[in-house]
Amino acid sequence: MAATVVAPVTATELESDRCGSEEENRGAEAEESSQQQQTGPAAAVSHIRLSKLPLARIKALMKTDPDVSLASQESVFIIAKATELFVEMIAKDAFVYAQQGKRKTLQRKDLDNAIEAIDEFAFLEGTLD
Repeated sequence: MAATVVAPVTATELESDRCGSEEENRGAEAEESSQQQQTGPAAAVSHIRLSKLPLARIKALMKTDPDVSLASQESVFIIAKATELFVEMIAKDAFVYAQQGKRKTLQRKDLDNAIEAIDEFAFLEGTLD
């Protein structure tokens, strides 16, 4: 009579069986670890861009203020990110008004409606005139 051995199966073992051979898994692991260990200019290329706005242009705009003589990269990045979030927020709020008008395209009147209706945008009243 043959003895039956029962061994617990872990989730990683199941995943490796579904994903392919052990050699393929080792190759994928080696590729992942090499991507994590990269440094220098080559590593910068593989990273996702954190800001959608051009940082050099934002820095130039910041320097047009006579009170600003130097602007660190961190401050430029924070201003860029805050600008992105602001534009996204006002665009989403204006898009609600475009949808109420059964349109998919934002118009100036949608921005005006969003500015008038939402207290956070009160400082923008009269700026689009």
